[in-house]
Amino acid sequence: MISFSLWDILRNLLLAGRWTVVLSLVTFLLGGMLGLLILFFRTSKSGALRNVARIYIEIFQGTPLLMQLFLVFFGIALFGIEVPAWLAAGLTLTLWSASFLAEIWRGCVEAIPRGQWEASSVLAMNYVQQMRYVILPQALRIALPPTIGFSVQIIKGTAVTSIIGFVELSKAATVITNATFMPFTVYAAAGLFYFILCWPLSRYSQFLERKFHAAHSH
Repeated sequence: MISFSLWDILRNLLLAGRWTVVLSLVTFLLGGMLGLLILFFRTSKSGALRNVARIYIEIFQGTPLLMQLFLVFFGIALFGIEVPAWLAAGLTLTLWSASFLAEIWRGCVEAIPRGQWEASSVLAMNYVQQMRYVILPQALRIALPPTIGFSVQIIKGTAVTSIIGFVELSKAATVITNATFMPFTVYAAAGLFYFILCWPLSRYSQFLERKFHAAHSH
């Protein structure tokens, strides 16, 4: 057994926690971009594009994140392509988060009164122009609280990637526990780090929800 002080444990968790933060940010950014594309497909006038988006969303929301991670990590390797753990983790979380963000944003877009679509159509705007100049600016206000709230799920979802060897907060906690035999201390500290990351976002999401709802009620 290796002797670790409390500071050693915290320092190593903190070092690993940066990868949790990086993975969460990359996932949120890339997942948001892909989710926006899926949103356009999902709300398109084309039935084929709507079906593609619907099938994508149902697959990634209807299967466990862990299974998706295994399929990406081991599935691509079957074609002779070696996939690093960080790449598999980022790709899986991006695909997974995009399906949820697209559905969150679809609900926000559909909350915009139908008259806005009709008015912009009268101005001879095409679908993309309607979304860009009329619908999305209004939907953004509605979408902010649930989008920030979902970012908490992304941060917690990064813990799953420890199963394929990606060294983030959870994986580091397991490694340190195996070396120190101090599971309660180590996992409690790891849980505290997750709480520090997630709690402010949850509170901010709730604040925005109350603020926008209050503004809407006036």
